[in-house]
Amino acid sequence: MASTAAEIAAHSDTVTFCISKGLSAPVGAVLTGPRDFITRARAYRRMVGGNLRQGGVVAAAGIVALETMVARLAEDHAGARALAEGLRGIDPSLVDVARVDTNIVQIDTRRSGRPAADLVAALKSGDVLAGVWSKHIIRMVTHRHIDAAAIAEAVRVFGEVWRAA
Repeated sequence: MASTAAEIAAHSDTVTFCISKGLSAPVGAVLTGPRDFITRARAYRRMVGGNLRQGGVVAAAGIVALETMVARLAEDHAGARALAEGLRGIDPSLVDVARVDTNIVQIDTRRSGRPAADLVAALKSGDVLAGVWSKHIIRMVTHRHIDAAAIAEAVRVFGEVWRAA
């Protein structure tokens, strides 16, 4: 069962998290912790060239992401589960649906006898984007731009690619 960010963070004195990707901010991360730690972290960031001149623009996008996108992450997680269930319907060896807790679906391609890279290339020719996680694992991710129709289409194209493999 997935935990909330607050439940996970309760076990640490400092936490960093990404505000891009699933939250749809263009870039950025947030670092939280005691004031003296944050002061030292800012100094180190400047030393390694991480002082962004127009950080307010990025910060504004991060604020929007934190205020409007967090609650809708459950939609992405539900979309990933629907994707996983669709892929499992093609071949039960592809996905362990019980392991899909977030918006990431890992697909095992070993049964096809072809490396994941071959299948990812075939999916791309069908306008479905996926990534190679390892030799036999494909990674697919849902986000706010992936709706139920896109998931159904991805499952349909994957089925064609899988049968051809």
